[in-house]
Amino acid sequence: MNRELIIDSNLSEVSIALLEDKNLVELNKEKTNNNFVVGDVFLGKVKKIMPGLNAAFVNVGHEKDAFLHYLDLGPQINTFLKYTKLGLLGKAHLTSHEKLRQEKDISKSGKITQVLTTGQQILVQIAKEPISTKGPRVTTEISFPGRFLVLLPFSNKISISQKIKSKDERTRLKRLILSIKPNNYGVIIRTVAENKRVAELDADLSNLVEKWESIIKKLPHLVAPKKVLSELDRTSAILRDNLNESFNSVYVNDPVLYEEAKELLGKIAPDKKDIVKHFRGRTSIFEYFGIERQIRSSFGKNVTIKSGVYLIIEHTEAMHVIDINSGHRVNKEKSQEENALLVNLESAAEVARQLRLRDMGGIIVVDFIDMRDAKNRRLLFQKLKEEMTKDRAKHTILPPSKFGLVQITRQRVRPEMTVPVLEQCPVCSGSGQIKSSYILVDDIENNLNYLIQEQNERTLTLAVHPFIAAYLTKGIHSIRIKWLMKYKKWISIREVKNYHLLEYQFFNGNNDPIKN
Repeated sequence: MNRELIIDSNLSEVSIALLEDKNLVELNKEKTNNNFVVGDVFLGKVKKIMPGLNAAFVNVGHEKDAFLHYLDLGPQINTFLKYTKLGLLGKAHLTSHEKLRQEKDISKSGKITQVLTTGQQILVQIAKEPISTKGPRVTTEISFPGRFLVLLPFSNKISISQKIKSKDERTRLKRLILSIKPNNYGVIIRTVAENKRVAELDADLSNLVEKWESIIKKLPHLVAPKKVLSELDRTSAILRDNLNESFNSVYVNDPVLYEEAKELLGKIAPDKKDIVKHFRGRTSIFEYFGIERQIRSSFGKNVTIKSGVYLIIEHTEAMHVIDINSGHRVNKEKSQEENALLVNLESAAEVARQLRLRDMGGIIVVDFIDMRDAKNRRLLFQKLKEEMTKDRAKHTILPPSKFGLVQITRQRVRPEMTVPVLEQCPVCSGSGQIKSSYILVDDIENNLNYLIQEQNERTLTLAVHPFIAAYLTKGIHSIRIKWLMKYKKWISIREVKNYHLLEYQFFNGNNDPIKN
């Protein structure tokens, strides 16, 4: 698969488009002033404890306090709080993280009042960005994602990505990590670590351990609320998480971002450094690569696939609903059941793409075309699961019901991506009503009278929409003939298809426009 990353940077935001075989599959927009990104670590202060919710609200500097649930504390929260306190007092160096004695795990059914107190300073990590009226959601189970590994302080577990299927490779990786992992650290082995050498894994692990140690060193000089560590910006995170052998081009239109991307790749994948290219074209980078057109056709309520099949996507507060319609895609040689299967299989790929593209989260209900044959429903289920394997967000898919409904839950950690595709009508200015043709003709004649009587224009040409041109010129006693009889001048009328219905323009004998 050919993968390309196109990065468009301007003063207010950075837009990042991920293309797979020239098709737009992910679109990210990152505000340059966004201070609350998933992965950022903050020193916060417990503002309020809510026993009824078994949660706390933590001040991290956002206008809305962050939400911290008991289940997001992690089993080693007491060890975490003890080490954080040592860091705040400037005594963390007296006991290294590896030699720290771990406290007993907290109970899963415990109460948050047993762990936290109001006014307490605590290290938290953004798990969900602020969405709508909600503040960020945070966790104290801090993790640091790297190129090949994810580091988990205060854990000793080693987990391996389920996408690594080979039993021998899983055993090899686990053995390698056990040999290089410091004590009191847990590690998740990512899919891209498959077949990697121990030197690459060790370098990645050392870099992540340094991140955690740098946080502890900063604590004595900080007062909550304060950002302690920034996660990589969206551009760098996408490069880090998506880069593989099929990722062959990264185009950037900003010279600073270009250098940053090149430097990042030089660290995590030196052999890929040359795939970063600085775009210097005169046109917009998104327009040059055909992304702008794909954005306009892929967002909005109706999304049409090339074959004529189309999706209707509705968003509500509780869920997203996608309706599949066959349009004019009907093969007369096939039965209704076969046609339904073909349409559903084609739509499944587009549904999976739309979920990634819009970053839709929560509950999604897809209404596929009904199929009576259970075998065909299984084929649809397998196709949807196969397409959704490309999606890195956690998700669950239920098999089609007898009504043809498929229910999907998908993790949401950022606000849903929305792109306005409708523009205000230039004729009615969004009111849905326009002037009557009689008033338009009166306006034209008032201007005509002024130009002939006051300005003494000898030659006039009137440019109008073809419909209005026909209204003015058709018939023996047309409006133009009436003007000729009244003003003793022949008015040339030019049809301009690009004009909207009520638009018109006068031109003089030199073909220069005359202001109306």
